[in-house]
Amino acid sequence: MKWQQALESYKSYIKIERGLSKNTLISYGLDLQKLVNWLEANNLAVSPLKIEQAHVKRFIYDIAKEVNPRTQSRIISGLKGFFNYLIFEELRTTNPMDLLESPKIGRKLPDTLSAAEIDSLIDAIDLSKPQGERNRAILETLYGCGLRVSELISLKLSDLFFDEGFVKVTGKGDKQRFVPISPTTIKFITIYKDQIRGHQQIQKSQEDTLFLNRRGAGLSRAMIFTIIKDLCEKIGLQKTVSPHTFRHSFATHLLENGADLRAIQQMLGHESITTTEIYMHVDRSHLSEVMRNFHPRR
Repeated sequence: MKWQQALESYKSYIKIERGLSKNTLISYGLDLQKLVNWLEANNLAVSPLKIEQAHVKRFIYDIAKEVNPRTQSRIISGLKGFFNYLIFEELRTTNPMDLLESPKIGRKLPDTLSAAEIDSLIDAIDLSKPQGERNRAILETLYGCGLRVSELISLKLSDLFFDEGFVKVTGKGDKQRFVPISPTTIKFITIYKDQIRGHQQIQKSQEDTLFLNRRGAGLSRAMIFTIIKDLCEKIGLQKTVSPHTFRHSFATHLLENGADLRAIQQMLGHESITTTEIYMHVDRSHLSEVMRNFHPRR
């Protein structure tokens, strides 16, 4: 079995078995391709069925000089999964990655925004322009529903269940969930939908897409990043802010105000509660408040 054949077979397997997104599959393929390129660069004509631990150890040693520990850890994890797949298919009997440990990496918590900072960003939107109402609805939706940027740009009109107070969100691996939506967010989406979007010439196949650009097509991820970056510059906000910062702020503010971690997990669409805990960047003042209110020796 040749490498490219094995890689394509593995990507098909994990797409079906694990329902991974297109972007995740591309990342897996690029990481595995690094090993293939390294073998070719070192004139090692060894197949995926015959590669040994000595080979992968040398590869990891060399790749560690080029990438950070987090990327190195991801590559090792991907390779372990690939060789486990070959074992599952009875093409190999051992995994050459078994005794290799991933580098220890700490949890990196992104910046969070305060409610006042979010209000300042939204207040800075120029509502005299047609895209202003759209941009306000976008930021209100990111913060009000805690969506990923990919979930935001894929929202459909048919996903809006305003009478019931929910939106249907399609997350990673095409997994769907219902997320509560507040009256405030409903109000701003409705204003955009009725006053701006309803008067646009919409491109074919985009009739059900909620957020559109000026040409009547769906927005790109890069466009959402640009909108937020421009607003940060406008108000002089000295923080690294991305669409994901609004998601992180959504979860943090809910937790600080007493929300249940399991409920937050469901709204964010996390499979594991451990993933949700990573987002829970609680400030020290809140921790002190918890101590004062709940510790027996307060």
